Amino acid sequence: MTTDIKETLDWQGNEIDCEACAYEGLRGEDKCKPGKACVEDRYARRIDRFFETNPSLADGFLAHPYFELRAVAAKYATVFRLPPLLKDPEETVRWTAVKRLPYRYLLELRTDPHREVRIRIALTLKGDDLPSMMYDPDYYVRTVVARRIDPKFLPSMIHDTEAAVRRVVVSRVDERWLMQMANDAEPSVRLEAARRLTPHQLVLLRRDPDWRVRFHVASNIEGEPLAAMKDDSDPVVRQLVYARLARPNAGAVTEDEAAEILEHEILESEILEGTS
Repeated sequence: MTTDIKETLDWQGNEIDCEACAYEGLRGEDKCKPGKACVEDRYARRIDRFFETNPSLADGFLAHPYFELRAVAAKYATVFRLPPLLKDPEETVRWTAVKRLPYRYLLELRTDPHREVRIRIALTLKGDDLPSMMYDPDYYVRTVVARRIDPKFLPSMIHDTEAAVRRVVVSRVDERWLMQMANDAEPSVRLEAARRLTPHQLVLLRRDPDWRVRFHVASNIEGEPLAAMKDDSDPVVRQLVYARLARPNAGAVTEDEAAEILEHEILESEILEGTS
């Protein structure tokens, strides 16, 4: 449980003097309380409590030099006074203001200079308003867009410069794009693509440079294509191939099942070595 800090300092670090405060009269009405609800205090929680009790005063603080005070005042101020705050130098103030404004104002912050604001915008925009953020300079903003955008727009993001974004794209993009993304330069992207491919398509990846992709392939293909992987360069993949070929009627397995097969094979091998 959190408790209030005992000090009562203003935003400039000076001790608060209630008698000199323009709102000193509110104390008698129980509408402010030093260390609890105070518009002069530096702590946002106390400022918020003050405006919660005195919302009609918030309009008068939207241009205050202390950004925390402006941000809290924006929660209670008259809505038609908020649009100018979208150009406030502090991102906290801009976001607090736009949350209370009609949806159309969100569009104005799609190119906000602060990434945290753009992330929140990307999490809030709807439908065809999101594609305009596909090329945001921040990779995490683009990741959010890739998670939320209509899949029909995802082909425009398959060549994104960040692998983290492409991993999200490949998990949602239409199946016809998967083979193209299965040739991505980043192994983790290829692996995500492989997880969505059919066994027939996976055969084409049995010589992938990354052992994790080949392990997934060896877990899912069957027959001659699987036997062709007996000479794989990675011992873990080879072991899985031999283990699966020894149980030909088992069919494809999940990666977890493949791991269990390997664990069983290793255990049996250790037992045999111990009895020889």
